[in-house]
Amino acid sequence: MKIKELKIPSNPDRLPQVDELAQKAAREMGFTKEQSDDISIAVTEIVNNAIIHGNKTNVSKNVKITFKIEKNQLTIVITDEGNGFNPDEVEDPTTKGNILKSKGRGIYIVRHLMDKVSFNSSPDGMIITMIKYK
Repeated sequence: MKIKELKIPSNPDRLPQVDELAQKAAREMGFTKEQSDDISIAVTEIVNNAIIHGNKTNVSKNVKITFKIEKNQLTIVITDEGNGFNPDEVEDPTTKGNILKSKGRGIYIVRHLMDKVSFNSSPDGMIITMIKYK
């Protein structure tokens, strides 16, 4: 197993660096261009949410991104320093009342792009784990 880690302050300007590392990890595993793009979209969406919603764009708080590269799967763990949330309380963006809203699609999209997604709140922040199988 190979591990790549990145720790960034809660500044959206750092998202291109996150995207670059996600693309690099996906390519290293031999994912297709489309799969690499899906992984990158999922990672940057969750990191963006961690920056904005978790850490409230407080640059003294960090977001940690860990890529675990294994033979048949890529595991990505994203940790923020926020108060956490219950993902079951996030409204379904495909329902009639939510379809035209400009926000609230990120988690829905991530769940469709990745093979597994889990959300765990800890005393130190929110931990999101995503897996993409090869």
